[in-house]
Amino acid sequence: MNNLRAASNASRNNLVASVATFFAAAVLLPWIGAGPISLTHVLHREAPDYNILIQLRVTRTLLALLAGGALSLAGSLFQAMLRDALATPYTLGITGGASLGAVAVIAGGWSTIWGIPGTWFGALAGSFSVMSLVVGGSLHVRRISASSMLLTGIAINSVCAACIIVLGGYSGMSRSFSIAHWLIGSIDSTSYTSLSVLSFMVVLLGGVILIQSRSWNLLAVGEQWAASRGVRVTTVMRTGYIAGSIMVAGAIALTGPIGFVGLIVPHLVRRKVSADHRVLLPCAFFFGGALLALCDAVGRVLIAPAEIPAGAMLALIGGPYLVWIIRQRKPLEEA
Repeated sequence: MNNLRAASNASRNNLVASVATFFAAAVLLPWIGAGPISLTHVLHREAPDYNILIQLRVTRTLLALLAGGALSLAGSLFQAMLRDALATPYTLGITGGASLGAVAVIAGGWSTIWGIPGTWFGALAGSFSVMSLVVGGSLHVRRISASSMLLTGIAINSVCAACIIVLGGYSGMSRSFSIAHWLIGSIDSTSYTSLSVLSFMVVLLGGVILIQSRSWNLLAVGEQWAASRGVRVTTVMRTGYIAGSIMVAGAIALTGPIGFVGLIVPHLVRRKVSADHRVLLPCAFFFGGALLALCDAVGRVLIAPAEIPAGAMLALIGGPYLVWIIRQRKPLEEA
């Protein structure tokens, strides 16, 4: 009984710490930038400090928090579905499909559609195309499994990467540069309308994922184990895949294909906090958002006035970390 109470208190403390970290990042990081901002000028709404903070830095920080949280939450979900700590949105082809759709929109010159960033439509269309391939195939065989999703994702990523290269080569100099910049993955200021739409999407789909935390705990052990405990494996996995895909597409449509945050944060939270998805999923969201926002803030000042994209900052951290994870797994696999 004492052990259960201690575990419950630890989980509560970890959740509180993750939420506190998230909101601390939201309050403090907008003040970090290439140039200082006067608090007095902001309080009196004096230009340009007030406009820089509210229109540029706050929106940029909020975008990083939402996108990082969404990618980390999706990464935790996919790791549970595939039962592999190295699984990410890239693994299942979601990022590849969304990136191809967004690149096609950029190559076509549609910067905005009905006042909304055109990359949103492209990324969602690409993501839905990938979902149709995976879910449609599962309907044909009347089941969906981790292995089928993994193999399909690998194939889709290869095809999408080839198509992106072709589009970039035939898009002209200026659009090719825009495509290359978008593919790096960076956080830029955006409109509050876009942030509102993304927030609604993340809250709605995140809620769908969190409600099924018990099912993800059982699926993390095995599909047969979950089925024997009453989980409708095919339905749950299909729902999770669709919810995660849409959430990832919505995030990277505004940021570009930022990698590693969906790998690093879930893996660290699972090792250091808890493998219980009732704790793992919300902690991954809050810590993931804070990590991406911090990387973006550091990238703004490290070589100011130039900037290092957040995607590049995460790659510098995530690449060595991935090598470390693989080296840690070797003795287990050889044993």
